[in-house]
Parts: sequence; C-alpha cells; structure tokens
Amino acid sequence: GLGLEGQQQCVAEFVANRGAQIVAQVTEVESGRSNSRPELARALDLCRRHGATLLIAKLDRLARKVSFIADLMERDVPFIACDRPNASAFELHIFAAMAEQEAREISVRTKVALAAAKARGVKLGNPNGFGGKIYDNSAAVV
Repeated sequence: GLGLEGQQQCVAEFVANRGAQIVAQVTEVESGRSNSRPELARALDLCRRHGATLLIAKLDRLARKVSFIADLMERDVPFIACDRPNASAFELHIFAAMAEQEAREISVRTKVALAAAKARGVKLGNPNGFGGKIYDNSAAVV
C-alpha cells in the first residue's frame, strides 16, 4: 500500500532527484475508479497555467481505467508517474489495462471475502454509520 504520506514522499524524492520544484500540490479524494475528479481537474488547470507537468506517485493511483488514462494522454498537459517515469505511451496503455484488471480482481476478492464473513455470522458495515468516501490519491504539479 502506498498511502497518502508515502505518495507525497515518493513525489518529493522524485522532484528532488531531478532538481525540479513543486509548483503546487493537490490531493484528490475521489477513487481512481471514478471519472469525477475535481482536484485532478484543478491540478490539470494549474499545470496549464504554469506550463508544468503533472506528477503522480503511481499510475494506478491516477486511474484504474484505460479510457481515462488514454483521454488524459490526449490532453495538453504532460504527466509522469513516479513508478513508471520512462514509460512510453504504449507502455502506459498496458499498465493502465493491468490496473483496470486489478481493480476488477480486487472487487471480486472483496465480495467473496465479505460473503464468507457474512456466512460465518460476522456483522458487516460500519457501526457508526459512516457513509462517506476516503481515498488517498495525490498529485503534485512540477
């Protein structure tokens, strides 16, 4: 797991190793499976205004949909994933496809595990009734 703090450290080290600077840091709270990404839109806008590159810790934290990555690649803002800094466009498509498949597999494993727990009598759900979403995607503009 590469939590928020780990992602921020990864980005900071990447920037420091290249003698670059962070113009702004944006933390996205929506899932990489979601197309509604207001903070990512803000980060892209910042990149356009500053002529900067969007830097993200891991490609699968940016998105788990091939179509989303492909669309982003067609935009006027370059991006780099710290875990794949030299990836070609072709490779980014492959890695995005693998992330999308992994998301499907995680979903299946989770459903199977929850069904097994429920069958054992485990009470599922949050006892406090919290229904919000918390995710740990982050991006930096360099």
